[in-house]
Amino acid sequence: MTEEKLSFQAEVSRLLEIVAKSLYSHEEVFLRELISNASDACDRLRYEALTQSELAGDDPYRIILAVDKDARSLSISDNGIGMNRQDMVDNLGTIARSGTLAAMEGLTGDAKKDLALIGQFGVGFYSAFVVADQVEVLSRKAGEPQGWRWISDGKGSFTIGEAEDVPRGTTVKLHLAEGKDEFLQPHRIRHIVKTYSDHIALPIVMADDKGEEETLNRASALWVRSKSDISEEDYKEFYHHVGHAFDDPWLTIHYKVEGVLEYSVLVFVPSTQPFDLFQPERKHHVKLYVRRVFVTDEAQGLVPPYLRFLRGIVDSEDLPLNISREMLQRNPVLAKIRQAVTKRVLSEITAKAKEDPASYEGFWDSFGPLLKEGVYEDADQREALLALLRFQSTEFDGWVTLDDYVGRMKEGQEAIYYITGEDVEALKKSPQLEGFRARGVEVLLLTDPVDEFWVPAVGEVQEKPLRSVTRAGTDLSKVKAQEKDSEDKPEEPPEAANIDQLIAAFKLSLDQEVKDVRTSELLTDSPVCLVADEHDMDMHLERLLKQHGQLRGEASKRVLEVNPRHPLIATLSAMAAGSDDDKDQVRELAFLLLDQARIVEGDPVPDPAAFSRRLNAALQRGLTLAA
Repeated sequence: MTEEKLSFQAEVSRLLEIVAKSLYSHEEVFLRELISNASDACDRLRYEALTQSELAGDDPYRIILAVDKDARSLSISDNGIGMNRQDMVDNLGTIARSGTLAAMEGLTGDAKKDLALIGQFGVGFYSAFVVADQVEVLSRKAGEPQGWRWISDGKGSFTIGEAEDVPRGTTVKLHLAEGKDEFLQPHRIRHIVKTYSDHIALPIVMADDKGEEETLNRASALWVRSKSDISEEDYKEFYHHVGHAFDDPWLTIHYKVEGVLEYSVLVFVPSTQPFDLFQPERKHHVKLYVRRVFVTDEAQGLVPPYLRFLRGIVDSEDLPLNISREMLQRNPVLAKIRQAVTKRVLSEITAKAKEDPASYEGFWDSFGPLLKEGVYEDADQREALLALLRFQSTEFDGWVTLDDYVGRMKEGQEAIYYITGEDVEALKKSPQLEGFRARGVEVLLLTDPVDEFWVPAVGEVQEKPLRSVTRAGTDLSKVKAQEKDSEDKPEEPPEAANIDQLIAAFKLSLDQEVKDVRTSELLTDSPVCLVADEHDMDMHLERLLKQHGQLRGEASKRVLEVNPRHPLIATLSAMAAGSDDDKDQVRELAFLLLDQARIVEGDPVPDPAAFSRRLNAALQRGLTLAA
């Protein structure tokens, strides 16, 4: 077969450009990434060989680094799973992760920012172009006879063709660019391997021109070592390896369990949010090992989906090595490990939150919505998760806990009040908050979509019901009013005369538009607002479901609440008892006020032309009277 020239996927070309420009101060990272890829390839073959012994061969797994000073090349070879032609196209010419294109759109050319974003999905193989002006890959997949050669200068295209006499595994040969000769020096390579890859569980061997070999790392699984023998730098580099990340871990959790079940855990909480955190698959990134042999990174029952920010490994002594991924999901040993690991991780996060509240706020900004998913999904850990939740509120500038809120509840207050929406600042201006603010009642401001699900699932906290302020029927009459100086306290206007007649007129006019019209005891500054009836779906939840195509048909009718002490309502009440012309104007203004309430809630006006006509008519009448 002749060689074939292909183009890189569009976002790969962009990535290569950013890598070359942004990683100049981290050049040695290429060797760490290529060694990690080689280690993963050996792990995968070792697992496949459990059920297909003919794949493994007799050679022990290892990684070989070879320097050719005359050719100015550095090769990284492994005897792992290897690649065929299609694997090369998929793995070397494509970033095969959904969502990467969107992530690439965030690259700006700013070295510091772009490096952080690139690190979210791993530079991996592409880091080779940091030091090389040409990269050649020779590979043969285990169990297949044909070898393949891939070559590219990283400038938009690559070439693939058949290759003969290729051993099983992969060799990545870097033809170094001008000025990169330091990576041909054995002492420099030793230092990089010791610094970044000492934790790799396979031997990393350096071969010189005479064929002599030197093992550069300890070649033992980091998680089986004693914690006292592991430095913070060792942990960081293992996190970089297992998480394919550039940030430092926010929290490291390393422990071993002995007894009825035996397993080791080494997991990390990132300090920055991975870009794929909110993809629909909700896959975790914790690898499962059995007696130091890699099994899978897709063990769905290993950690719950809401802890998918974790990076690391769990190594079991009790699971069978040849267990299938389908059997894993039903295995009782894995279920017990999952429960214990989840409990331990939440305990460690809780301890860190108490020890360093400011640092925990950074964690919450990145991963708070996931813990809320856990509150909804995991009843066994609900109490621990509720203690970790943080909120913004109407009465406090920083983050507050549910304990904080309950401890500040007003005398006579019987519920924990909250409001949901998309933006904190917009929520603070909501008319539904006016009565609560007037009485000094704190309201939690919830802006994550998952809030609409976990709050109803919990129902109450510390025997205090959770109640939305956008629902009808809220009664604050038992709450002791705030004491103010008599000089600062304006006299409350009386309730409008004929208010019942106005309510009846509104009901008659808006019969097809709203479920009911009622007077409100909570509005203080706004003339009207919309609320959901007590047993209806919350307004924000309904909007979310409709936006995502999960709710079809007409929107639920809402309750229009009217402020009987507002000057505008008082004027309309007088008009409702006046002439027929006044009553006609009241009916028109009822629609105008309803549309105003819809706009405040962020809902579209169903008939913009009618809204504009009524608004123009009202303005004209006002200007005529003013004249």
